[in-house]
Amino acid sequence: MIRAYKFLLRPTTRQAAALGEMLRDHCSLYNAALQERRDAYRHPSKTTIRYGDQSAQLKEIRAVDPDRQGRWSFSSRQATLRRLDKAFQAFFKRVKAGHTPGYPRFKGVGHFDTVTFPKDGDGCRWNSTPHDRQTRVRLQGVGHIRVHQHRPVRGRVKTISVKREGNRWYVIIACDNVPAEELPPTGAVIGIDMGTTHFLTTSEGQHEPNPRFLDAAAEELAAAQRHLATFPKRTRQRTKRHRAAARKAAKLHAKVRRQRLDFHHKTARALIADNDVIAHERLNTAGMTKSPAPRPDPENDGAFLPNGAAAKAGLNRNILDAGWGQFLAILANKAESAGRLMIPVDPRNTSRTCPPSLSGCGHVDGKNRVTQAKFQCTACGLTANADRVGATNILDRAGLVLCDVA
Repeated sequence: MIRAYKFLLRPTTRQAAALGEMLRDHCSLYNAALQERRDAYRHPSKTTIRYGDQSAQLKEIRAVDPDRQGRWSFSSRQATLRRLDKAFQAFFKRVKAGHTPGYPRFKGVGHFDTVTFPKDGDGCRWNSTPHDRQTRVRLQGVGHIRVHQHRPVRGRVKTISVKREGNRWYVIIACDNVPAEELPPTGAVIGIDMGTTHFLTTSEGQHEPNPRFLDAAAEELAAAQRHLATFPKRTRQRTKRHRAAARKAAKLHAKVRRQRLDFHHKTARALIADNDVIAHERLNTAGMTKSPAPRPDPENDGAFLPNGAAAKAGLNRNILDAGWGQFLAILANKAESAGRLMIPVDPRNTSRTCPPSLSGCGHVDGKNRVTQAKFQCTACGLTANADRVGATNILDRAGLVLCDVA
């Protein structure tokens, strides 16, 4: 198995300054390489520059500017150039597919937050012993940084990345050959229905409350963002007060993100511990949160009819706050490690079908769902909680999938 471990770094003031310089220098290299590719393409000869061409220039660049470019490891500089190369590969792939291409853009210092070391021991060294709760990571040009290692690292360390999130620093350890930690079988099979009123509902009728972390912090966030918006554009990023206001808003968003992630991990762990098979909807979150298309008024040129965008914006915000995509990804990773089975099913009409496993008739009708919480079949009269009906139908469809596989 492949697994990534993320730990909080505790650098000294001097080490934090060195980490900031490392990000700035790698950002400078990324932007310079991007500019070189743009200039080469705009040249009448239409010269193509690839990763290999730019990587071969690193020795010369380090010799010209040893204080900045020569301070950091050669392999981390190559990883930054590979990052740019992947951006161009993705750009050309989108062009061929006919999608909106999105040409690679220059990175601002505040938006370049990660430096990767492709190999442990080459410019970095992970110093860890089993059950060591306060270990260190050594980075070339920075030194030995304390790490808050809250769990042991298993497997073989492949790559090490340093990431800045607000005013915090993290180290991300990617490992392979991680042994699976299979849990004993329970014999339980369950279906889950994701929602916004309840975060999820199981086929057994249990509801997991939706914590709504974004709503809980909405008032404080709104005040911080209103204060940030009071600065005129011509002074932004130039004054100490503006930078402090931006840091406060970013800190609040980071807190919400950490709370949501912690909730997802704990909820997924509880489901994995109690069930051998978990069925869920195959959700297209990006499509579900897409803004509605405008409705031109056929009688008035340049005018538009109401399209429900305001109401849809509220629903989109609730879906994104719940973080279904992140939760299902975490659930799938934990299931793989624990030896559990995840079955995604087609979500269409799961909340409109009268479930036979609840003594229903299987009738499908949009009118079956009377309200958000109430389901009442128009054919047989079965009444039940609408979310439980959806979870039960999801479980039934997973059973059909298992029968087809068998």
